[in-house]
Amino acid sequence: MALPDPQHIRFEQEVLPHLSALYSFAVRLTKDREDAADLVQETMLKAFRFFDSFEQGTNCKAWLFRIMKNAYINRYRKVSKAPDTVEYDVVEEFYESIKDESVETSTLEEEMFTQALDDEVARALESLPDDFRTVIILCDIEGFTYEEIAEFIDCPIGTVRSRLHRARKILATSLASYAHQRGFGDVGANGDT
Repeated sequence: MALPDPQHIRFEQEVLPHLSALYSFAVRLTKDREDAADLVQETMLKAFRFFDSFEQGTNCKAWLFRIMKNAYINRYRKVSKAPDTVEYDVVEEFYESIKDESVETSTLEEEMFTQALDDEVARALESLPDDFRTVIILCDIEGFTYEEIAEFIDCPIGTVRSRLHRARKILATSLASYAHQRGFGDVGANGDT
């Protein structure tokens, strides 16, 4: 019996703990569980393929998220250049008519996120422009630092701070009545209470 390859062991130790966070972020990016699963699979394959270029001791989670972001962007570019073949509304209508009502979510983290955010909050988050939604998710939900986000989205830290401030301001404005109804006091357009 052959001994396990040290590279495989290191990959499992470094990468697998971040699988759930990757899936949650992929769901938020793609807004579709199957596309999210495909994106995570593609990310994991690329991470495994290029794991020898990962510097041990650096932030593996940020490295994986960067791989995912690049895969998502490449996939988006490929799809946007392809001719339209199917109407989304037709597919969605068909899916809604055949889906099983007893489908359970696949991760505890996703269930917690769904339960923690009412539909109104989730809609407000989804309505943000992609650049703003990405920094809000990475900072306020995934817990990345400004430096990690800047590296991930390949922009200066000042841009991250600016986008985060603007995203929070937009959310505060769109959720002011929601916050008031739930007794959070007067939340102004600048997010102050």
